[in-house]
Formats: sequence, structure tokens, C-alpha cells
Amino acid sequence: MKPGARLQLKLGQKLKLAPQLRQAIQLLQLNRIELKEHIREILESNPLLETDASSDPEAPDQADDVEAETIDIGDEDFGWDDLPEGFSAVGDAPRYDEFISDRAEDSLQQHLLWQANLCGFSESDEAIARAIIFALDEDGYLHDDPESLRRSLAPEYLVNQEEVLAVLHRVQHFEPVGVASRSLGECLAVQLSTLPASTPWCGLAELIVRSHMETLGRQDMAALARETGFGRDDVQGAVRLIQSLNPRPGSRFGRDDENYIVPDVYVHPRGDGWQVSLNPENDPGLRLNDFYLQLIRKSRGEDKQYLKDRLQEARWLISGLEMRNQTLLAVSDAIITRQGDFLRSGEIAMKPLLQREIAETIEVHESTVSRATTQKYMHTPRGTFELKHFFSVAVPTTAGTEVAATAVKAHLRQIIDAEPTGKPLSDRALADALAERGILLARRTVAKYREQLNIPSSAVRRRRGRFQPEFS
Repeated sequence: MKPGARLQLKLGQKLKLAPQLRQAIQLLQLNRIELKEHIREILESNPLLETDASSDPEAPDQADDVEAETIDIGDEDFGWDDLPEGFSAVGDAPRYDEFISDRAEDSLQQHLLWQANLCGFSESDEAIARAIIFALDEDGYLHDDPESLRRSLAPEYLVNQEEVLAVLHRVQHFEPVGVASRSLGECLAVQLSTLPASTPWCGLAELIVRSHMETLGRQDMAALARETGFGRDDVQGAVRLIQSLNPRPGSRFGRDDENYIVPDVYVHPRGDGWQVSLNPENDPGLRLNDFYLQLIRKSRGEDKQYLKDRLQEARWLISGLEMRNQTLLAVSDAIITRQGDFLRSGEIAMKPLLQREIAETIEVHESTVSRATTQKYMHTPRGTFELKHFFSVAVPTTAGTEVAATAVKAHLRQIIDAEPTGKPLSDRALADALAERGILLARRTVAKYREQLNIPSSAVRRRRGRFQPEFS
């Protein structure tokens, strides 16, 4: 032993999931396109697997001529209950780069994932980036706060808000620049920050989008000049620069839901309630190939071991797909049990609902619910919605009860639709009108919900008419 070297004994605990359970969790988080690609790859590489359509009806059935044999491949039954309490895990990330090239037009998410794969992120930072990317709306904006993103990654990745914000800053500088911004002002500021320092009026433009967005929305040049202390010509130059930016970075990308949405779940009336059923296409009809099953018995050495490994892989995949469907059905049924009023009366009847509540109802981890609802769609009598649409935070009412934020937005849109022509209500007046309906919201929260509904301020509505964007 070298001088100074010493032996040290450490005792610790380590959680290790069975490979088949890790695969089941990975399957759960895949959307329909990813799942089809994953199954196609395995079918091409595993001779033990086939679909019902791939069987040859003219092939001789040898099953009756061969004695049944028990093949020991070390397989065990497994399920969500095998996870330690409060623990959930995720398998390797889907290989997006293998199927993105097959698409005629990339979606925003695929374009950003491609860039994230090239960034050299650590494992935890890549998980944060993926969570941010999949939380973006069709215009490329992020409406989830850092704390929500942090919680969605636990317990697999225990990160803090500072780490989330650091990754968010990097994603915002992906192409298109300004994506993943949380407000129009932030989106424009990020784009301005990437311009050369010598760009005329760049500094003034950044000051305006960071501190004077409301005045900018009114296009009040005199007020902007007073508030910034710059001359009117400089202000007009800065505004022209701002107008050359892209207020919706994600709008030029193809949307998955325009061409590729096929519901994973269907809901239809049944008596006084609702019937939830899976799309039959969720079952790819996989089965074990009889010929290769019998060949295992006759094989020896490396050939036998290879076939046994493929058999194990095939059985794990079939079990994982069954577990995926069971979990998706259980989550969907629990959601509809809580949100039946939405199906009858629309968004104004939406109830507050958190992923944690669904997780407790079906006795799984909250992250399992998150995976089961991300990029999974439900067809209802009111349209097709991502399962995450049915979750909403609670807003207090004067009656001491709570109403969903989604329902509050529906009330807000109703009020704005009914406002007098040429006399739009200010955010303060909208807050008062909501209070008359028993909904208590601060003015700034009303403004946030209004912006999320893409409804401009009262000054802009008065000048331009309702529901037109502030920038074109």
C-alpha cells in the first residue's frame, strides 16, 4: 500500500428499479408518435415479437405438435406497487433525433429538443430543459413558474429554483431567440440582448420593453419620451426597432395538434354519467412469435441465450404497454369523475384540480400522473383537449369556496364580451366585475389572466377593437 493511502468502508443505501419497471415508466411518458416509433424499432430488431397483422395465415400451426415447455428467463411480475413509497423513476430519454428527420416539418418542441441535445447539458439540466420545452404554448411562451417546474421533476431530479432559472435563461437564447419567455416584455428584451451593442436605439428599446410596456402598448410616444427622458425622435427609433422583433417566436413552427393529434382517450355520455375508453389504436396488437418460441427449445449455446434475451425484452414490452394503458385509463377516469360539470357546462364549470389529487385517488406518485397527462389527448363532447387542460389552481370566492382559475378566465371573457362598445373595462373594473360574481382577484392577477387569454388592455381595445394582438 502506498504511503498515505488507506482503506475506507462506507455503508449506504441505493434504490434500483427492475429494468422492466423502468421501461414501463419510459413507455408512459411517450406520446403517440414516439410510442409508435419505439414499437417499430423493437419490432425490427426482435424476432420474438410480431403484430396480429404480421402473422402468416398459411403458415403451419406447430403449436399442437410440440410439447409445451416452461422457459425460465428470470421474469417477475411487476407493477407500480413495487416502487418504494413516494419514489418514482424515469428511464432513458426518448431518442428524438431518430424520428424528427422523418417529419416534413419540425414542431417547435422538436426543434428545441434538437438544440438541447447539442448543449452538453448535465442529466439534471437536460431534464429541466425538457420540462421547460414541453410546457411551452404554441407561440413559444412559458406559463409555468420555476417552482412548478421544479416540483414536476421531483423526486427523480432534486433541483432548486436557481438551477431552473439558469437553464431557462439558456433555453431563451435557443433559436428562435426569446422562446420560453414568461411575458411579451421578457421575450422582446431577450431578443434585444442578442443584438450588437452598436445597434441604434438598442439600449433605449430594452429600457422600454422592461419598464414601459403599458405605455408602449398605447403607442403614446409623448408619454414614452416623458417617462424615459429621451427625445421623441429617439423614442420613435426605439419603437421601430421593437416592432422589427418577433413577439411570437414559436408561431412559425408546425403545430403537432394541427396534423398529428389523435385522441388517446374518448369520453361519451352514458346514462347520467360518462364512459371513458381508450382509443383502440393504443393497443398495437403485439404477441409472441410461436415459431421462435419453439426454436428456443431446440437452440443451444449463444443462439439460445440470444433468443431468451429477446423473449424477455418482448414480454417486458407487452407488460409495459398494458401497464401504460391501465394507468392512462385510470388517470382519465379520475379526471372525468372530478370534471364532469365541465363536460355539461363548459369551462365556466371547471373545478380546481391538482395532479397530486389524482395521484392520491389512483394511488400512484404525482410524477406518474404528470407523465400520463403530458401530450396525451382526450376527445370529449366539447372538443379534444390535452389531459393537462383539466388541471387548474384554486381561486377563493366571497362564499368561502374555491373556483378553478380556468373557470375564472371563462368569467373574465364573458365580462369582456359583454362590455359596452367603445367603453372597454379597465383591469380594475374587471376585478370589480368579478367580485360581483363572488370571485376575488387582485388587479394584477386580472391583467395576467387577460394576457393569457390574448386580450389586449382596455386602451388598446378601445383603439383597435377587441382581441387583436398588440403586435403584428
